Amino acid sequence: MFTAESLEYLLSSGAVTWDGELRGDGLLLKLGGPIQPLVAPDAVVDLADQASIDTLYGPQAIDWTTYDLAVGQVILALTSEPVGLGTHVMGEIGGLSHLARVGLAVHVTSPFVLPGWSGHLTLELVNHSPATLRLHRDMPVARLMLQSHGGGHAAAAHPHYGQPNDLKSRYADEFAGLNKR
Repeated sequence: MFTAESLEYLLSSGAVTWDGELRGDGLLLKLGGPIQPLVAPDAVVDLADQASIDTLYGPQAIDWTTYDLAVGQVILALTSEPVGLGTHVMGEIGGLSHLARVGLAVHVTSPFVLPGWSGHLTLELVNHSPATLRLHRDMPVARLMLQSHGGGHAAAAHPHYGQPNDLKSRYADEFAGLNKR
């Protein structure tokens, strides 16, 4: 992991682009827009069928200021500032412990951001609290910790991620045919 001093160097050299706030030795990730809730579909969601996956998603809230996250509810949210990682830098998203202590899980799985990433990150937020939690736009929810990646190869542009208005899973589109037996 990079120290606060080496993080400042990465920013000044252009190896990392970030207009947001630093928190110690990481980038402070804040909620941006749009956000998109997951909703209960009327049927089983077949993970090998993209149309079935798409039934999980409610309408996006683009110009939101607060959002009441119900118990057990999941939403997808973009970070407020985009981040750009050079070919030798990768990141790992971690939620803030203050929020975990009230039952908010931030970025449930796959915390890694590959070298070469550029754009807004999509976070998955889940309310595990016994109470509804009110979220506020631009509230800090996570940190992106950066580390050196010795390979020097940027991730290939991913056709399904990094699109600012498409937060949904594209699992079946990406792995079409691999899940069917």
